[in-house]
Amino acid sequence: MTEAWPWAALITLGVYHGINPAMGWLFAVALGLQERRRVAVLRSLVPIALGHEASVALVVGLVYMAQMVAAADVLRIVGALALVVFGVYKLLKPRSHPRWVGMRVSLRDLVVWSFLMSSAHGAGLMLFPVVLGLTHNDIDGFQPGLEGVAAVMLHTLAMLVTMAAISLLVYDKLGVGVLRRAWLNLDAIWATAIVAAGAVTLFT
Repeated sequence: MTEAWPWAALITLGVYHGINPAMGWLFAVALGLQERRRVAVLRSLVPIALGHEASVALVVGLVYMAQMVAAADVLRIVGALALVVFGVYKLLKPRSHPRWVGMRVSLRDLVVWSFLMSSAHGAGLMLFPVVLGLTHNDIDGFQPGLEGVAAVMLHTLAMLVTMAAISLLVYDKLGVGVLRRAWLNLDAIWATAIVAAGAVTLFT
C-alpha cells in the first residue's frame, strides 16, 4: 500500500457520512423546510459537522494515546475486535441511536445531537484502521499529533461538502420524498462495512 491510501480512505469515509441522512443532512433539510428559508439549511450544517468532528476527534485522540502505552499488535487486535463486535451489534440493533424529541433546537443542540449520533454510529471507530495506517507510514514533515488533527479535519471537510451538496439538492429540487422513492439501507451497509474493516484489520 502507498502512503496516500489512509488520506483517500478518510475522504471516502467523510463522503459516505455526508451521504447518510442519519448523520445530519436530513435534519438540516427539515429545519430549512420548517423555517422556509434556504439559509436555515446551510446554518445548521456547521454545528452538525462540528459535533461529528468532536466525536471522531475523541476516538482518534484515544487511539494515538493508546499507541503510547500498548504494543502495536495488541492494539491492532483489540481495535479490530471492537470493530467487529460493534458492527455485529449495529446489524442486530439497527435502531440503537439517539432519538431527538423535537425540531426546536439551538445550534448548540445540533452540536450535541450530531456528537451523540456520530458516536452511536461508530463514525470515529471506523477510522481506527486508517489512523493505524497513518501512524505506520513514515510521512515526512508530520508529527503524530498533527497527523491526527489533519485526519479529523480532512474527514470532516469531506463530510461537510457532501452534506451541503445533498441537502441543498434535496431542499431546492428533490424534496424529502426522494427517500421514499430511492430508499437504500445505508445503516446496514455501514454496519457491514464496520465488520469487514475489523476483519481486514485483524487478519492483515
